[in-house]
Amino acid sequence: MSLQSALLRLTKGGPEQQAINAGEIDAIVDYSNSNVILFPAARRALHASGSSLLAALPGAEYRRLLVGLEPVTLKLGQVLHEPAAPIRYIYFPVGCVVCLMTTVADQKAVEVGLVGHEGMVGIGFVLGAGASSVRAVVAASGAALRIEAARFRITLPQCPSLQQELYRHTYAMLVQARQTIACNCFHLSDARLARWLLMTSDRTQSQELFLTQSFLADMLGLRRVTITEIAGRLWRRKLISCGRGWIRILDRSGLTAVSCRCYSKIEGQSVSD
Repeated sequence: MSLQSALLRLTKGGPEQQAINAGEIDAIVDYSNSNVILFPAARRALHASGSSLLAALPGAEYRRLLVGLEPVTLKLGQVLHEPAAPIRYIYFPVGCVVCLMTTVADQKAVEVGLVGHEGMVGIGFVLGAGASSVRAVVAASGAALRIEAARFRITLPQCPSLQQELYRHTYAMLVQARQTIACNCFHLSDARLARWLLMTSDRTQSQELFLTQSFLADMLGLRRVTITEIAGRLWRRKLISCGRGWIRILDRSGLTAVSCRCYSKIEGQSVSD
């Protein structure tokens, strides 16, 4: 049943119609067909609830964007963008985390940023770049909203608040990339892994992460045996527990103490922006 046909079935001038006009009703339930019709405000709240970036938008701007948004489920290891390849979709993570990686000539890659509910994947598009400068790989499976890049290019100029949010996010990602590069160069592997686990946990809003040690090794540019050794040390200190394909943070304060100061610098920037 469409929204229009549902409204036609209401008594003209009745209390239900009055409540709808006043914005007091979020949805209509059709019990005969077990169907629920959400009004725009309710759809906006449902879709944006997991994206702090989208949730910050005025209703009018979100409705413009909503026309082109579609929900997708992203899986661990899925590649969304490749360096120098055209950007076909823009992604707004809801329950997933995406790792941005810089590659070199022999196809080796290392993390330069993480994006979760606070941001957008494809930020270069906002600055006029039609191709990605990084490899974007899903680091934690979950939901996201995506929009075709061509539609996004048309919609963005009509959304000044979204532009401002994305400019702030772009700056935060620049700070994160610089700090991450310095961290990869100068800090011990234990501290780097602790930082990565904490940042991913913040973006999934969960203490349990579903990923493999091989995937972690690829993200951090380390050998798998090194990840195994570090995980063992963290486990013996009762900071984490782990099994095949998962890691659970048991002691956040203890893990933060192991992490380098890059964690607080990066997350402090994300919060302030």
